Amino acid sequence: MVVNFTKMHGLGNDFMVVDMISHHAHLRPEQIRRLADRHLGIGFDQLLLVEPPSKPSVDFRYRIFNADGSEVEQCGNGARCFAVFVKEKKLTNKNCIQVETIKGDIELNINEDSRVLVNMGEPVFEPKEIPFLAETSSSVYSIKVDQEEIQLSAVSMGNPHAVIMVDDVKNALVDVHGPLVETHHQFPEKVNVGFMEVVHKRFIKLRVFERGVGETMACGTGACAAVAAGIDRGLLESPVEVKLTGGNLKIEWQGSGTPLFMEGPAVSVFEGKIRI
Repeated sequence: MVVNFTKMHGLGNDFMVVDMISHHAHLRPEQIRRLADRHLGIGFDQLLLVEPPSKPSVDFRYRIFNADGSEVEQCGNGARCFAVFVKEKKLTNKNCIQVETIKGDIELNINEDSRVLVNMGEPVFEPKEIPFLAETSSSVYSIKVDQEEIQLSAVSMGNPHAVIMVDDVKNALVDVHGPLVETHHQFPEKVNVGFMEVVHKRFIKLRVFERGVGETMACGTGACAAVAAGIDRGLLESPVEVKLTGGNLKIEWQGSGTPLFMEGPAVSVFEGKIRI
């Protein structure tokens, strides 16, 4: 069959977005891997599917698949692209959209300049809910990776994140420690790995090694997780500007018991059709 798609990006974190309300297709993992190939396919970090909601309290269902074909729970940059996509395709005329994901509902707010404010919900630090294997909850954990002790924070933003403090994000061992922490046995569902440099209390630099993808130009949930971990540890104060390779995001969180908000751009690059 022929599938219509839109190529989009949020700060360089790029997506293939498909309207599965109009289409009725099922994409197998091997098909997603071929589509994600940057030489032989369309090329993307994640595939985003817009589906009908399963309950009347939300507008759409939001599904995310990594480049390796695995389905994941959440993607912050993708959520912003999702919001712009459904508005551009006239699937809704709302500027405030309720969307369901595997790990719960989120709220997307589209501003006049096409920047999107996303209510990401409350960060989760309880190990078993991340999931992270630890006897007690802590702001900082020590894990052994390749005979080396690494200090990290563990937090879920609907998907699992490990946040590692570094002195200089430019020279961080992202390609070395990223895959080792991603597959560490204490993260039974694997983990996204963020490398955070605190410039000052309201500005950080961040690189993220995403599970099932590798390092990306930006990771929205990674930015949220890094800020949440930094505020939890008393290193940061809201609001925080996060500088990623692809650009900047604004993150606001008032602490335990409150939702975290992420604001940033979403851009449509081109549209096309592909035979599956």
